[in-house]
Amino acid sequence: MSTPETTTAAPLTTQDAEALLQAARSAAEAAGVRTAISVVDAGGHLLAFRRDDRAVLIAGETSTRKAFTALQLNAPTADLVDAVQPGGPFHTLPTALDRPLLFLAGGVPVHRDGRLIGAVGVGGGAPEQDHEFATTAIATLG
Repeated sequence: MSTPETTTAAPLTTQDAEALLQAARSAAEAAGVRTAISVVDAGGHLLAFRRDDRAVLIAGETSTRKAFTALQLNAPTADLVDAVQPGGPFHTLPTALDRPLLFLAGGVPVHRDGRLIGAVGVGGGAPEQDHEFATTAIATLG
């Protein structure tokens, strides 16, 4: 009997999470946008969080929900917006679970060696800006 090949990927560490947070924050600051940034691990646990002093208060909640949604569906939330619209394949998904998902751009999964290891969520800017800040952060992760 043969055994399947398994590959492991190093998990997202708190050091990784802090680096992602700082990279997203730098991108947001360069654009003059006040944000909240959340980084979750593969289990959906919050590893890092920061809300700028003058970011809208709801940005903290939206950044965390965006990260969780990107993790659970292993897809950028920007790619899922149309799927939850009336008539879309996931129309009822936002209300089907106990933990609320958020289908606004700004949540992006984090992969290492082809494995899902966490996600970044950014809230506070326009959805397109939040997505850009999150993807910029992920691009810096080595």
